[in-house]
Amino acid sequence: MLSNIDERENLAHMERGELYYAFTPELVAARKRCSRAVSRLNNSGELSRREIAEFWKEITNDPRDLPPPAATDDEEDSILHEYPWIERPINIDYGTNVKVGSNVFINFNCTILDTCTVSIGSRTLIGPNVSLFSGTHPVDPDLRNGTYGPEMGGRVTIGQDCWIAGNVIILPGVTIGDGCTIGAGSVVTKVGSSKCIIRRTGLMMVNQDVPPCHVAAGNPARILRKIERSGRKTDGTNGSHQGSIKTTVRANRGSGK
Repeated sequence: MLSNIDERENLAHMERGELYYAFTPELVAARKRCSRAVSRLNNSGELSRREIAEFWKEITNDPRDLPPPAATDDEEDSILHEYPWIERPINIDYGTNVKVGSNVFINFNCTILDTCTVSIGSRTLIGPNVSLFSGTHPVDPDLRNGTYGPEMGGRVTIGQDCWIAGNVIILPGVTIGDGCTIGAGSVVTKVGSSKCIIRRTGLMMVNQDVPPCHVAAGNPARILRKIERSGRKTDGTNGSHQGSIKTTVRANRGSGK
């Protein structure tokens, strides 16, 4: 380990996405803490909604107390909406840099490298095998220098009401706006400060951010179309929206789980 590094300054560099050293005693200890908490979650048996929330608090090092237990499972789900539903296994680097809104679902085999802040907005659905990478390395091999060299990162921001389908990879520095769908298997990367419009096909390459209410897919991801919002929320408690649900499903097939 690198014991001659100013830990406070190093952590500040990491959080700003600047070059920092990952193998200092404090950062190694922070990853081990998170790894132990994640391992306990992944290797536990069947869990209640409250138990999942308790594990999430431990992983993210959240000091807040949970609200008192409710009388029914539905009431428990309602009062614990600030904590995500999680299908295991999940893999997280630090935990303390993951920020999640309410009513979020994270499917199995999600990997979150939270070198910098990774934020997931309310009511967003994360598909299976999704990877959210806020950490990266220098491309110069001499600077990279294995575990002795510096690393860096960039915030990953996913807005509210998004659907990130299965096997999507989101790379450092990317912002995905509210209401977006990212198609299965896509790689969303930020490689420049402008967007390149492909006039022949009418497709716009995503090399900065995904604007709100758009479908993007591909490797690298490109914007396919704009989403027209219905303006009506469904809650599954009655059949009043069944017609509009069927219409919406027919219009939005093909992005993958």
